[in-house]
Amino acid sequence: MITNEQKRVVIDNMVKLLELPDSAYDKARKRYEDLGEWFDRDESAVSGSNPHIFPQGSFRLGTAIRPLDESEEYDLDLACKLRNGITKDSHTQETLKKVIGFELEAYRKARGIKNELEPKHRCWRLEYQDDLSFHMDIVPCIPADEKRRKAILESIRNTGLDEYVAGAASQTTISITDDQHEGYRHICENWNISNPEGYAKWFEYRMNPQKTRALLEKAQVDEMPLFKKKTPLQRVVQILKRHRDNWSKNNPDSKPISIIITTLAARAYEGETDIVEALGNVLEKMGDLVRPTKPRVPNPVDPEEDFADRWYRQDCLHLRLEEHFKAWLLQARIDFQHITSTSDTKFLCEHIEEKFSLRINEPELKKQLGISAASVTILTPKTHTIDRLDSARPWKW
Repeated sequence: MITNEQKRVVIDNMVKLLELPDSAYDKARKRYEDLGEWFDRDESAVSGSNPHIFPQGSFRLGTAIRPLDESEEYDLDLACKLRNGITKDSHTQETLKKVIGFELEAYRKARGIKNELEPKHRCWRLEYQDDLSFHMDIVPCIPADEKRRKAILESIRNTGLDEYVAGAASQTTISITDDQHEGYRHICENWNISNPEGYAKWFEYRMNPQKTRALLEKAQVDEMPLFKKKTPLQRVVQILKRHRDNWSKNNPDSKPISIIITTLAARAYEGETDIVEALGNVLEKMGDLVRPTKPRVPNPVDPEEDFADRWYRQDCLHLRLEEHFKAWLLQARIDFQHITSTSDTKFLCEHIEEKFSLRINEPELKKQLGISAASVTILTPKTHTIDRLDSARPWKW
């Protein structure tokens, strides 16, 4: 029988193999700070617009993980917000994207970046390669107008979120460019919106509600970046994302997306300080947090946005995204149960390598678990792999 302490040892070993070193986060920070200094230099075409470059996504939340293929590049998602001088009444989305692209191209040449600047629907992609290679996706944006921020605040309030968190999150709403938007080339009011800074505030609140609320009440900013906090919630998200990556490596187009996993995990998390308890609780509850009606997985800082909208979009129905999410979650529950129900180190190392593509040193693990072949009777669980979407679906929702 495996003890709770031994379970933690196993999970901790997995996390150590998944985690990016602080030096990788520091290098990412230096990259976007260097980009920010470039945009803010006197010669910049946008220096008078008070530009602000900031990270979003997994690097912002501290949930980035090593890729399955160590030769792959990391995705560093950024936003470039022009805080003054440009509004929806004065500029089109196309103009804003072009002016940001102009400065990014000048930056690329100045820094000797060989790969061409690549336009995406909502952003520009810049490939920065040296000893740690990144895809930097930079989304041009401006602050959302006050009317839109107030509407977002009321929408968040209706979800019952803490008032201080709702207020702080709504204020960072941004309007973004999107070349698929019908008004992309025209002056228009209804730009698409996003709120990565607000989402990070919400995620941090879910990590530690009491501390986050206290800071917001005092109008203080916690100087420690999220990636240094290393909380159970962040670890849970990392483990689930890695399991997802491995489970869907032969069908990447249908894999559950990170924002859905992160949001449901954060909502299911109940402040557990033990990683094993946190992971078990999240896996048990996150499926039940998918709403039966639209929005199925609401954005907590823009509740009308549905992170799961592709589940029911006509152009995505062939991917069977909801079914794949359910199948992945069921497999994740099974595999978590397997690695927390035995002290058979041979089985553990083989199973973790098969299900997570993580290679743990068996002799070292046996030493950490404090076991020996002579002192323990091994009970090895039978494995169950869900490798297709069966007609008899075993999930409960």
